[in-house]
Amino acid sequence: MSRQWIVVILIVAGLAIGATALVRVGSGMDRVEVGSRMPDFKVSDPHTRDTLSLREHYKGSVTLVNIWATWCVPCRTEMPAMEKVYQQYKDRGFRIAAVSVDEGADDVVNEFASNLGLSFDILHDRSGDIQKVYQTTGVPESFLVNQEGIIVRRIIGAHDWNSQLNRSLIERLLADSKPTSGVAAR
Repeated sequence: MSRQWIVVILIVAGLAIGATALVRVGSGMDRVEVGSRMPDFKVSDPHTRDTLSLREHYKGSVTLVNIWATWCVPCRTEMPAMEKVYQQYKDRGFRIAAVSVDEGADDVVNEFASNLGLSFDILHDRSGDIQKVYQTTGVPESFLVNQEGIIVRRIIGAHDWNSQLNRSLIERLLADSKPTSGVAAR
């Protein structure tokens, strides 16, 4: 057998072993999708420097979990609509957990939020590990979670959270204390 065929066989065998390992390891992780429970993750509050658990801190609230970064232009674009919908529904229990994945200092994240006049919860995960836990494809990516902690909508990319469709959905979720099913992600 030629040397080239031996190399090809070794590569194919390595790929097969790697694929088998991925299937075994990957199957132990729950998929983050519409209908699944909101994953828990600990983040830092850049104002207080406290660490909080997303699941525990937002328990019982309709919550928009938004994963973003200060360098992300689409993130900057969607934030004003998020602020508007937050202002409209915050008194009824709607919350936003906007988690920055910037590697830099908390001051950069705070300054970004201040410059845009954001009043919802701005949080920070310097490690970026939330992207693995929430299985995101990039930033921004958002998860609308009902009062029972179930994801009812997942949006990849910038989105107009202040649209009539989203306001109607948020109103239904705020009025409903039961898990919402059948709401599809865009």
